[in-house]
Amino acid sequence: MKINKISKISGTIIVPADKSITHRAIMLSCIACGKSVINNYLQSEDCFMTLNAFKQMGVSIEQENNKLTVTGVGIKGLKKPIKEIYAGNSGTTTRLILGILAGQNFSSTICGDESLSKRPMKRVIEPLSLMGASIESENNYLPITINSTGVLNSIDYTSPIASAQVKSCLLFAGMYADKTTTFTEPIKSRDHSERMLKSFGADIVINNLSVSIKHCSKLYAQEINIPNDISSASFFIIAGLIVPNSNIKILNVNINKTRDGILEVLNKMGANIVSDNIRTESGEEVCDIEVKSSKLKATSINADIVPRLIDEIPIIALCATQAEGQTIISGAQELKVKESNRLFSTATQLKKLGADITETKDGFIINGPTKLKGCTVDSFDDHRISMMLSIAGLIADGETEILNSNCINISFSNFYEVLKSICK
Repeated sequence: MKINKISKISGTIIVPADKSITHRAIMLSCIACGKSVINNYLQSEDCFMTLNAFKQMGVSIEQENNKLTVTGVGIKGLKKPIKEIYAGNSGTTTRLILGILAGQNFSSTICGDESLSKRPMKRVIEPLSLMGASIESENNYLPITINSTGVLNSIDYTSPIASAQVKSCLLFAGMYADKTTTFTEPIKSRDHSERMLKSFGADIVINNLSVSIKHCSKLYAQEINIPNDISSASFFIIAGLIVPNSNIKILNVNINKTRDGILEVLNKMGANIVSDNIRTESGEEVCDIEVKSSKLKATSINADIVPRLIDEIPIIALCATQAEGQTIISGAQELKVKESNRLFSTATQLKKLGADITETKDGFIINGPTKLKGCTVDSFDDHRISMMLSIAGLIADGETEILNSNCINISFSNFYEVLKSICK
């Protein structure tokens, strides 16, 4: 993809549905009793991996436009897949589904593409093994075979990392355990699973950084309206701030308190952002976001807020290149084990464009503002890096070419169509 510098962006847009919530809605609907309806689900490669996995296990799922109708088979109603479950590049599919597979009475194997096969799975294998699951793996990487008997032990588990995927995996497994399973994390991670499990009828208790779930014999079908993804919106929020003379509005964006860290950071940087029409839909806070070009100042981002904006750090780094002063981002070592090493890919590619950015062991030091100059950059087959570099191209002199840009299909297949619609 080739991007050229523009004079402004303006208009009203809708970004895709929330990826995290879509995965969870599909999974819980499949093991609930009755027909669930999922409105505005994300039609992306990652979410299709979750859909296909449960279809393999005997769940009837009807797809019509942007609506899914799922006929749930109950907590114990899944069937043994006839072949390996292929998760593609989806870490969410892999880690969350392992919690459900651990509670079944059949063996199954999950595998993925080259990138996913390099991502760490010990973080879920270890606690599931403590619960009594029998798991075989390639040194804690995919492929993973889980030999399930349908019997799990409850545990109290303290996680060394703040990870919504690990937490969700353990909560899902906890439904199949004999008593009460408790998960404690060092910093609060996104809480979509807790909210959704409660709406489906699970017995969930939240106590600060701990979440407990009791043995569950039945979930109840729901109708779910999925809000639009703040992670996808973040690229356009930043574009609206750093492209001169811009004014855009993004509709129906999820602003869950465990996901809105980017808005807090940008407000500290002096961003002209207004949240309007704030409301709650299917247990999630939603609003419309209006953004205008702003003169930005540097800030500091540390480990306390990182779980609330982990996926947005690459685009925040771009934003920092246009802010006055030195921005320091720390506590973001988790970016090393995403679709790419996002610390390395963000720093090296922004540096190619002329940014004053230094990669540290857990983040960046960025001095701004700097003038960017177009060149050929690499997405590293990472959707968020590709989209970040595309936004950088809007303010870089000359032409910016992004290699392997089609990886955006993982989360935002019509990204370039939406971008083109507001570029002037």
